[in-house]
Amino acid sequence: MIGAGVAGLVMATVLAGRSAAVCVIHRQDPATRASHFAGGMLAPWCEAADATPALVAPGIEAIDWWARHVPETCREGSLVVAAQRDQGELARFARRTAGHRMCPAAEIEPELDGRFSQALFFAGEAHLDPRAALRALAAGLERQGVEIREGEVEEADHAGFDHVIDCRGHAAAPMLPDLRGVRGEMLLLRCPGVTLRRPVRLLHPRIPLYVVPRGGGVFMVGATMIESADRRAVTARSAVELLNAAYALHPGFAEAEILEAGSNIRPAFPDNMPALRRQGRVLHLNGMYRHGFLLSPHFARRAAAIVFGEDTMETGEAA
Repeated sequence: MIGAGVAGLVMATVLAGRSAAVCVIHRQDPATRASHFAGGMLAPWCEAADATPALVAPGIEAIDWWARHVPETCREGSLVVAAQRDQGELARFARRTAGHRMCPAAEIEPELDGRFSQALFFAGEAHLDPRAALRALAAGLERQGVEIREGEVEEADHAGFDHVIDCRGHAAAPMLPDLRGVRGEMLLLRCPGVTLRRPVRLLHPRIPLYVVPRGGGVFMVGATMIESADRRAVTARSAVELLNAAYALHPGFAEAEILEAGSNIRPAFPDNMPALRRQGRVLHLNGMYRHGFLLSPHFARRAAAIVFGEDTMETGEAA
């Protein structure tokens, strides 16, 4: 296994759960992985607003998968709101999604009383802290005797493994010509005066925003989607836009402490959906885009079926 982001650790967990002997090789500090900057929203219905409806069923399964492996997974649903002038965006979102009901925002999040008259509540959705979740998976793998070590890609190619699964994200772009980078930027804010219990999405024609509670008065605010593989730090414009949008959602964020401003590159194929690709003895699991936590369990199970000979896949094929 190459890569210890969400795809790699989920893949290793699925294989170890089927009694495979697994070794995870990585060469990145956790803080440099795209998974480190993820929102951690398990929101299949919401994500279907701008993606294929085919992700809904595997996304629902992922909520149960994460709840089994990370007990701290929070199943409080998610809320979608829009300013009064942007009610057309809320209506559009409602038409493009299922699994919701329209209700006053304050019914679900009392602190939004007086700010948003209507909201869409997706009761079946969930969220988790990505960094804590990945630590939990790594600890679970180590308890099962799975070795997780730093190393080079070439080591995995020539170390006598029966199967090599490459889950490196955008780092694998030289081997996957149609893999592109989509830059995402986020903020971590500490604001004990705000007590939102679930992810809240603020719809906007130009700057859609989500705020995800991480516990202890900490919130992740994200995220930009820029068609670029530029790895520089968060830009001033993005930081201002995220902070302004957070303030528009809840004025309490004006007093927030900025704990972190981070950015990284999401790996994406042209259709913005993950895929399995075989190149010789290497099976690539990549293209997670913004769906890493939502779709990794499904694609890891499919990859495991290939590894165990339950599904066939020839060199050059994609799935």
